[in-house]
Amino acid sequence: MKTPLTSFAGLDLLTSAVIVLDAESSILFANAAAENLLDSSFKSLTHLKLTDLFLNGQELTAVFHQAVAHQFADKRQDLTLERAGREPLHVHSIVTALDNPETPVLIELRENVQQLKLDREERMLDQSKANKELIRNLAHEIKNPLGGIRGAAQLLELELPERHLRELREYTQVIIKEADRLQTLVDRLLAPHRLPHIVGDVNIHEVCERVRSLIVAEFPQGLSIKRDYDLSIPEFRGDKEQLIQTVLNIAHNAAQALSERIRQGDAVLTFKSRVVRQITLAKVRYRLALDLHIIDNGPGIPPEIRNRIFYPLVSGKEGGSGLGLTLAQTFVEQHMGVIECESRPGCTDFRILIPLP
Repeated sequence: MKTPLTSFAGLDLLTSAVIVLDAESSILFANAAAENLLDSSFKSLTHLKLTDLFLNGQELTAVFHQAVAHQFADKRQDLTLERAGREPLHVHSIVTALDNPETPVLIELRENVQQLKLDREERMLDQSKANKELIRNLAHEIKNPLGGIRGAAQLLELELPERHLRELREYTQVIIKEADRLQTLVDRLLAPHRLPHIVGDVNIHEVCERVRSLIVAEFPQGLSIKRDYDLSIPEFRGDKEQLIQTVLNIAHNAAQALSERIRQGDAVLTFKSRVVRQITLAKVRYRLALDLHIIDNGPGIPPEIRNRIFYPLVSGKEGGSGLGLTLAQTFVEQHMGVIECESRPGCTDFRILIPLP
């Protein structure tokens, strides 16, 4: 009679993770893909129970008992499996009941990263479109009465009696200045929709070097800027000024977030460029795409705004307008690309993906 190890050795050829369990939910076999997915060796996995693998493995455990009882032949579900001290696993699980009392259950786990990425991009695009529509409508609704308020304040100032002009003019000037401040904000909200899209040949490294020189000029001490470029990246058609503004907005935010490390002298900002192949952006498949990373070693984005950083008027710094990343997202989308962000203490990574010819 074959041992479970030799019986299932052929499963090592599969790219999806497979584990075989006994009736007590102990692991008898795990293929090479399972070792990679679970970041554990076959020896350390053997004889662990299913409940030992994940902090929230109760869903898999419940399905395991159903399989042992032969309540189904196979069952599929999407799960997010929590692990102590590690990133959660987003997987599609297939639990199969086997006709063998010694090895009654086989579980296949397939990482669901691509689907999650597509779902996240789709939500971001939908939210971005809704934000743009809201901004346009709100800006126009604000702009029309602003002109009337400012004009009325100017007329009122002209009608003030001479003997009270000095003390009362202060109030009319407050109205005029605040109306001008709101007008400037409205103009910034509408700027991405008004500026013409000037297309030309763009070298992304020229864009990065321009931004680097601006950041160095503003933060000459305590900040190290590293460059990790793939010089084989071809030029592409795009708006160079828009892309400079995009990279500058992200890099400048990063430099400001690094203020404490700049004082300590160990702040690092990294520009990294690569090419990715066969990638889907906004539901469209591209053969090649620019993969640009802007990485800092700062404290990370506060958790309470991490999922809202591209929303207009959301800012993580005091006095910030909350428009820089919204503008960056709009410009990247005009280049048929997407912008993503991953952040944790010690590493914030903004990733810009733009199709290449």
